[in-house]
Amino acid sequence: MMCIVPRMSIGHALLGLLEGGPRHGYDLKRAYDERFGQDRPLHYGQVYSTLSRLLKNGLVTEAGVEAGDGPERKRYAITDAGVTDVERWLSTPEKPEPYLQNTLYAKVVLALLSGRSAAEVLDTQRSAHLNTMRELTRRKTDGDLADQLICDFALFHLEADLRWLELTAARVDQLAVEVMR
Repeated sequence: MMCIVPRMSIGHALLGLLEGGPRHGYDLKRAYDERFGQDRPLHYGQVYSTLSRLLKNGLVTEAGVEAGDGPERKRYAITDAGVTDVERWLSTPEKPEPYLQNTLYAKVVLALLSGRSAAEVLDTQRSAHLNTMRELTRRKTDGDLADQLICDFALFHLEADLRWLELTAARVDQLAVEVMR
């Protein structure tokens, strides 16, 4: 089941997880996936390339190497610079995205320009939104608090999209006149 989650800085998430203490890359991946990646788990390559970049930038340091059943496992720890970077990231608001260049709007306009049914485009999208909202509501009902909060975030955005779909459907004839000028 897909829950729509905004993209986050993987580096900052890993740094935040390292504030709890040094960890191996495998442990970081597992902790990230449990907290943030249920629908989009990290690939091991992402974890290690991100750790390599954080190490190069002085935000983490190697905190020892342990022999295991397989290859040696490096432990990583956050540096003071890493803590400062996380603090700065946490205190910086995310940019509100107005979505002025919307693919769905383009589809409606292009349907009108081509003589196709914009109403069908809107109905198809409305149906897809409602199906996703039902899945998210089910997941929210069965989920823990983290699932409930992230699903609420996605549901609120989908509800706004639905309002736009309804408004556009009500104005589609008027839009057709404007588009055909």
